[in-house]
Amino acid sequence: MSQTLAKSDKTYESAVMGIADIGASAQGYTAGRFPLTQVVELPGVSSSARQGACILQSLYDQGHFEEEYADTRPLFLFTTGPGYLHTKDQRIETPADLEGLRLRRPTPVVGDMFERLGAQAVGMPAPDVFTAMQRGVVDGLSFNWEGMKTFRLNELAQYHTEVPLYDLSLFATMSQRSYDRLPADLQQVIDDHSGLEWSLRAAEVYDEMIRQGREEAVEAGHEFVVIDDALEDPEWGPVLQQTIDDYLEDIGGAANDIYNAAMELKQSCSA
Repeated sequence: MSQTLAKSDKTYESAVMGIADIGASAQGYTAGRFPLTQVVELPGVSSSARQGACILQSLYDQGHFEEEYADTRPLFLFTTGPGYLHTKDQRIETPADLEGLRLRRPTPVVGDMFERLGAQAVGMPAPDVFTAMQRGVVDGLSFNWEGMKTFRLNELAQYHTEVPLYDLSLFATMSQRSYDRLPADLQQVIDDHSGLEWSLRAAEVYDEMIRQGREEAVEAGHEFVVIDDALEDPEWGPVLQQTIDDYLEDIGGAANDIYNAAMELKQSCSA
């Protein structure tokens, strides 16, 4: 994202105002604007970008959080795939191993989790993490495999704990006024290139980058800890469940229903 017309945290607003005809960014960059959408970012909701995109777009299509996008015309919603733990010098096997570490947080929700476990949560833009880790400002981070490849972090992080701490939701949306100015035939073209099919196409790109990012770490001989069925794991499960419960309680309203609907969709949305 070049951020020529608007910075990442202003992208949605730029579509609202018609500054940009179409904008794409992460919902989390606009704090507090998409709390119901971000239910899909909770631990364990999805296990791939494809599955997360299917769940997210389906929830939108079912009307669970249409009101969060009422001032634009969403084209498609998608996710980046699960974010795991990656550290430079320390193997992480249990939540207790995080104590005392300085970790770049991907979202405030994960940052709160880190703090509860005795780690120091550090906020910084993704492009700054390489230098921060290189200089010892942070000991590690939570990121998906695509980000590990894109930002060259596999060159520094030697230890990888595959426990799904979050997913990241994204949008591609169009200015409603720009859409309304189009003739009917071009509006139909936009409509034909919106929705679940295009959500899954975007996710396919992420899943391929995820594959490449993990393969890069494997070929480099890095150490892996894989936590299967993390929500059921005796050590990680309670930590992740508390994160889920705290977020749903904090948001309130329809959040619980959306979470339950997301977990039901997980059964029909293949990974």
